[in-house]
Amino acid sequence: MQSINRFLYGPTAEEKVRAWQAKLRQESRLLDREMRQLDIASGKARQSVKQLATKGDAKSARILAREIVRCNKQKDRLSVSKARLGSVGQQLQQQMAMSKATGTLQKSTEIMKLSNSLVRLPQISQSMREMSMEMTKAGIMEEMMDDVLDVEEDEELEEEADAEVDKVLFDLTNGKLGQAGAVGTELPGAQDKVSAEEEDVNLEKYRQQLSGLLSG
Repeated sequence: MQSINRFLYGPTAEEKVRAWQAKLRQESRLLDREMRQLDIASGKARQSVKQLATKGDAKSARILAREIVRCNKQKDRLSVSKARLGSVGQQLQQQMAMSKATGTLQKSTEIMKLSNSLVRLPQISQSMREMSMEMTKAGIMEEMMDDVLDVEEDEELEEEADAEVDKVLFDLTNGKLGQAGAVGTELPGAQDKVSAEEEDVNLEKYRQQLSGLLSG
């Protein structure tokens, strides 16, 4: 009888919620993996900044420090989005409890608000769009406007404050660079034992690695 009802009327409210919760857990694991990758890439870049400062290449060190700042902001953004995924899951759990009494799912402004913010994250945008459409059909959400669904570029990831870059440089180089205003391209008396061409290759490698992760 249950299989016949599912064929005629589709999944039950409880089945729909469980499917959404499984999808949310999957997307949360995706964000965890990206944050681990950011940690690894950022750690390598931090070591390179220290080496560049020791060799006197302050210009390259500053470029990498800016990428580290962007990396930190991206990780914070992913962490916030993961928390929002968890909040959606909790709201759905409440919906499932209520549906056992009423037999239907109810509109939720909280799920609507959280979904609006999550579709803006490129890593999970497509999945959240699809889930939002399913929730709209199920009566949990109202249809979102196109301008709400558009993925917005986070300007803070493109234009970082020099003060943040200076702080990273200051912390990683024990005060040799950063927080003292403009930084020159060389440190007095430093010896660079690696060719400029090899330094450029290493620098570009880390920049590409970080930028690839940040672009999502």
